[in-house]
This record gives sequence, C-alpha cells and structure tokens, in this order.
Amino acid sequence: MTRYLVGVDSKETAEQLVDYLDGKLRDEDSVAVVNSLPGGEDTSDEDVIKGREATEYVESHLDDVETHQLIRGNSPQEDLVQFAEENDIDELVIGIRKRSPTGKLVFGSTAQDLLLETTRPTVVVPLTKPV
Repeated sequence: MTRYLVGVDSKETAEQLVDYLDGKLRDEDSVAVVNSLPGGEDTSDEDVIKGREATEYVESHLDDVETHQLIRGNSPQEDLVQFAEENDIDELVIGIRKRSPTGKLVFGSTAQDLLLETTRPTVVVPLTKPV
C-alpha cells in the first residue's frame, strides 16, 4: 500500500496530476490531496474556491481520496512537508510550471523549495500539455 500526497493549486493542475496517477494507483493505495493557502489578507475568496475546485476534481476522478484545504499561514512547501510527516506519506506528487531563468530568480520556486526540504520520494509532473 502506498500513500500519495498530491499538492494542487488549481483545477488545471489537478487534471494533469490525476492524469499521471490514473493507471498508476493500485486498489490498496490511497491519496491525500492538499491545497495550501496562506490565509488572512493574502487569501481571497477566489483562492479558496479555486483550491476547493482542485481538490474536488481529484476526489471525483480517483478512488480512496481524502481532501484537505490548509490555511495555516505556512508556505505551500511547508504545509506539504509537514502534512507528509504527520500522515506517513510515502510519495509526494506535485506539478511544475516552465518558467524563464529570470522568473525563477525573481519569484522563487515552490517545487524547488519542496524538493530541498523533503526526504520523501517526490514525483514532479510538468504542467504543460504536449502540443
């Protein structure tokens, strides 16, 4: 049995991560899907709705899914690493967007920070559909 943690921020991300997991999951596997929001003034109603749509998409397309929308004032990578530790997660599944070197320098990278912070196996799924 493998426990997967899927980090989502939008329905589009959720769709691509579900595509990756579909066919990979065995009957005994389980999936925890997490949407992390900072809370307070940094989180709008639209952010909450967008996150909920993402978690609901995963829940409606895969079996044995539990959903969590975390609004704890942490960064997404902090929330995902902490959740993985607290819930004995075996593998993390996240998406990554293609950005320019300048974009990476200026805005940082949640995926990069997560990879540096976790000791758990992590799959990074490109969030661009092939043309």
